[in-house]
Amino acid sequence: MTQSVTETVYQFSVKKNSVDTISLSQFKGKVLLIVNTASKCGFTPQYEGLEKLYNQFKDRGLVILGFPCNQFGAQEPGTQEEINQFCSVNFGVTFPILNKIDVNGENADPLYQFLKKQSKGILGTEAIKWNFTKFLVDKNGQVIDRYASTTEPKDLAEHIEKLL
Repeated sequence: MTQSVTETVYQFSVKKNSVDTISLSQFKGKVLLIVNTASKCGFTPQYEGLEKLYNQFKDRGLVILGFPCNQFGAQEPGTQEEINQFCSVNFGVTFPILNKIDVNGENADPLYQFLKKQSKGILGTEAIKWNFTKFLVDKNGQVIDRYASTTEPKDLAEHIEKLL
């Protein structure tokens, strides 16, 4: 009988852009904050807070991964180039903004299917409710917690600090 392997985020690869794929295993030993993002959302100013968090903790091992998503009010209609430029010009974003994905439904990215199963939302629901839902992952690739869109990035600093 084979022993079951604990599932982690490291088993997934994600598209960096329309051509390149990266394996999340390259982030072993780092704390991850995974966020579904949008450029035309009321929560879009959180890019600024996410960038501050990234700058505060990146040298200690924090990686923030942004996943643009157009499933909530069509608030991320742009191309990858447009999204990257918007984030850079308007918010000085330097953390990785990956390929646009679906986070809900039958075409949901496998990483998000995993994240939602590992850390359910209010009342045990798996569905992502809106843009800027955040998942905190420890250095071993285990999902620690899920935070609602309304949770400001600065409010995660203490949680991140404990995992570093």
